[in-house]
Amino acid sequence: MIDLDKSYDVIVVGGGHNGLICATYLAKSGRKVLVVEANQSLGGASATSEFSDQFSVSSCAHWLFQLNPDVASDMGLNKQGLEFAARDLNTIALAEDGNHLIIDGDKLEGAGISDEDRAAFIAFNKQILKFSKLLSGAFNRRAPKLVEGNLTDRITLAKLGLGMKMLGKTDMSDLMRLALINIYDVMEENFDNDLLKAAISLDSLLGSHMGPRSPNTVYGYLYRRMGDIYGFNGPAVVKGGMGAVGEAMAKAARATGVDIEVGTAVSKINIDVDRATGVTLADGRVVDAGLVVSNADPKTTFNKLVGLTNIETGIARRVKSVRMKGDAAKLHIALDSLPNFTGLSEQQMGQRLLIAPTMNYIEKAFNHSKYGEYSTAPAMDISIPTIHDASLAPAGKHVMSVIVQFAPYELKGGWNDENEEAFKRLVIDRIADYAPDLKNKIIASELLTPADLEERFHMQGGHWHHGEISLDQILTMRPFPGASQYGTSVDGLFLCGAGTHPGGGVMGLAGHNAAKEIIKRGKSA
Repeated sequence: MIDLDKSYDVIVVGGGHNGLICATYLAKSGRKVLVVEANQSLGGASATSEFSDQFSVSSCAHWLFQLNPDVASDMGLNKQGLEFAARDLNTIALAEDGNHLIIDGDKLEGAGISDEDRAAFIAFNKQILKFSKLLSGAFNRRAPKLVEGNLTDRITLAKLGLGMKMLGKTDMSDLMRLALINIYDVMEENFDNDLLKAAISLDSLLGSHMGPRSPNTVYGYLYRRMGDIYGFNGPAVVKGGMGAVGEAMAKAARATGVDIEVGTAVSKINIDVDRATGVTLADGRVVDAGLVVSNADPKTTFNKLVGLTNIETGIARRVKSVRMKGDAAKLHIALDSLPNFTGLSEQQMGQRLLIAPTMNYIEKAFNHSKYGEYSTAPAMDISIPTIHDASLAPAGKHVMSVIVQFAPYELKGGWNDENEEAFKRLVIDRIADYAPDLKNKIIASELLTPADLEERFHMQGGHWHHGEISLDQILTMRPFPGASQYGTSVDGLFLCGAGTHPGGGVMGLAGHNAAKEIIKRGKSA
């Protein structure tokens, strides 16, 4: 229980990974920090849950591939028990005839891939990683404002400008061009193989309300490839599921003196004369602090916790305009034994598996969500983590975790039991097209819709990134002008979640940057 007689300098609302990271850095700077988390477990969307007796799964994010190495090192996560069951996995784009495409770094095998596509893929990867590395220079510090004469912002902008200049004339021209078009057109320019084009397209839009032909998808792909810059050559499976990430971060936070209370919701951020003074908990307790840092998404923070009546009309309008329509569902399946995917060995079934035959297939799947319908032929990202980590299921049995695109948050008719069951059957049927004996091996299953994700993980709209990763909602525009450098129009209130710069994914830089900004501002924060 929180010691109400204890004096806190900072209260962090939400124990997701960014909240824990922010709290740890602030505690290291000498501040007394309290983290309050509504759920019983920490880590937010980095969660492991038991969905059937003795069967556990990463219940939201199921790969780790973007964690910033400096953050991991500063927090000593390896010393706190974070282990990989497997890493640098291949991506396998499944074909119904079993002639799958294997993507291993910049190597391609199978699916009748041509020598021309192999060579083009190497060149494409080289250029993309140049662009992602350029972006990474702006990701580990606050987003620079363009109109103020702050020295830090000027240095950040100068580094970005120098980085672009060092790309060379051709690459710089390509970057400016590519940023304004969609991934569909880029794929058509570069490759012939449909499975390759679709696999890259899916990576550009997972978790978003976009299709391959949507603007901003090229930036989405650059953002996803940030993991390569941070040392990941493919997705990793965390031992114990993604919840182990949150557990390790919680241990690191407590080791620096952070107090943490779980199972306690914050009902209100207290405001006195335009300044945050603490929080009111759902049970009525009031905890005071000089600063409040919200790890919740921007809409939850301002709509529910602060209240739109406590902020300026212009800011309230910007909050309402943040685009965050969740379009991804999660399917979890408990299996009596491994299914047989046509054309895959057991070792290959432990890799990242994609169901996305063509870009047009993905685009048609997205078309449904535009009109409040779930996709009748959805795209999927599949993990069978028990091939690497047997602790998640009873001996000899397995779990399957599936990210499903597209399932709109605002479904026509609502996500009632009938609609959920119909969509779950549809998804299982589609997987069975590639694994014909799947249905005979299912012990139990669970579907989490965007509405379920919103309820379980407290993210508005069930959007994993707390707002679209798009050119109008990045850098100085994230989450919106007036809150792009973690501070807000309410004195003493800061943001540190995925809705801030640089964005979502288990990267950790939003929490890191927010803490550095608060420390830099010192007593003026």
